[in-house]
Amino acid sequence: MKMYTFVLALLLCACTSTQRTFYVDSITGDDANKGSSPTEAWKSLDKLNQQVFEPGDRILFKSGTEYVGQFEPKGSGSEGKPVMVDKYGDGGKPILHGDGQKQHTILLEGLEYWELNNLEVTNKGEKPDPGRNGIIIYAWDKGDVHHIHLKNLTVRDVNGSCIKNEGAGNGIYWHNGGDEVPTRFVDLLIENCHIYRCQRNGITGNGNSGRDKWFPSLNVVIRGNLIEQVPGDGIVPIACDGALVEHNIVRDSPDLLRIEDAAAGIWPWSCDNTIIQFNEVSGQNAKWDGQAFDSDYNCRNTVIQYNFSHDNAGGFVMVCNEGNTLGEPYNIGTENTIIRHNVSINDGLRAYPTRPGWFSPVIHISGPAKQTAIEENVIVIMKKPSPEIDRSVLIMDNWGGPWPENTVFNKNIFYVINDDLEYKFITGSSKSTQFDGNVFYGNFINKPDDRNAIEKEPDFTSGFPFHENFPDYLREKVIKRLKQQ
Repeated sequence: MKMYTFVLALLLCACTSTQRTFYVDSITGDDANKGSSPTEAWKSLDKLNQQVFEPGDRILFKSGTEYVGQFEPKGSGSEGKPVMVDKYGDGGKPILHGDGQKQHTILLEGLEYWELNNLEVTNKGEKPDPGRNGIIIYAWDKGDVHHIHLKNLTVRDVNGSCIKNEGAGNGIYWHNGGDEVPTRFVDLLIENCHIYRCQRNGITGNGNSGRDKWFPSLNVVIRGNLIEQVPGDGIVPIACDGALVEHNIVRDSPDLLRIEDAAAGIWPWSCDNTIIQFNEVSGQNAKWDGQAFDSDYNCRNTVIQYNFSHDNAGGFVMVCNEGNTLGEPYNIGTENTIIRHNVSINDGLRAYPTRPGWFSPVIHISGPAKQTAIEENVIVIMKKPSPEIDRSVLIMDNWGGPWPENTVFNKNIFYVINDDLEYKFITGSSKSTQFDGNVFYGNFINKPDDRNAIEKEPDFTSGFPFHENFPDYLREKVIKRLKQQ
């Protein structure tokens, strides 16, 4: 019996000591090496793509090295033993150049329990190509696909198409679904990544969007990323339940889209229970929409809170629902959106006419969006650069026929600074729209009925009225922007 126990212990030790580390060095490596140490490093991505990785494996690229081609690994980790990709040695992030050879530079297809850290990725071809991406995470007919973590990555110079219906292009893109087995991601994390000069979008996904086959991804977290010089959408979770989008910066979106193509900074589509918080969005310049934030159709229970929006051409926020598809599998409606404790400064700046003419309301609510609550936000409107620019604080209209229903505006501050021209609120034929306890300061026409309205200039001398949960680093940015008026 003692001998049996001893042998079993040896076997268990052997099973727990099989972690492998593979080294890759494009300068001094050789694919004929074992890959097991820095002095025996492999050289190429092709060598990595020939391997089947196992739980607990590590793949380390030498710092400061560069590679041309695609990283398309095989094999999965397991719970508690992910396959980890990182760098070793001193120096900059290893760079993987896709050179536009394929629609991705890194492809994680049908894999789970993978972590990518500290890499730089490009995918620039000779000319823009629809559907080109930096990183694709793909799963089909796999069921629940667990634990894909992307951290501290740089994704840049991806020249997809700026035209959305051609296939667009993204820095990071995930896609899940199934013909036979419903498939979703569980524990998808994209954190502290820098994405820039990517056409069309920054971080987006696709999944089981129809409510007739609803199988949403779970525990999707997009946190702490910097997205800039991206002309289209910054961050768009799709087909998720409980997605968390927080502490991101989306800024400096170049005006490259067609007038037919809409885009916004951060918004969910076909999602339930999304929380969007502690983000800063500025410089969104899409010719249509162009807001910082949006609660779009086929979404329920979206919360947009504690964010800073400023200098966006299309405005601060939109809530919308396409009326002529309401009730179909891809449009259960837009319901129970909460927009609270945000700060908007100098939003709604579009300097030319677009599809409906001069149009850039600070707040836009379109179609049969229901039970929307807009509460305790501070809207600071600075003097527009020209008199032609739209001076609508609010427009409510009827996308696809029906109008918004049961919208409440409670205890917001609408503050126009240094502009005597008329600003307007347009509620149209919206149903059961209520205003209560809002502050209005400016030359307003069509001002809504508000039984507890406060009509005097807000006093910020004793401090800006931040909510207690509004983060300190965003408070500093708000104060700095106010001083630039």
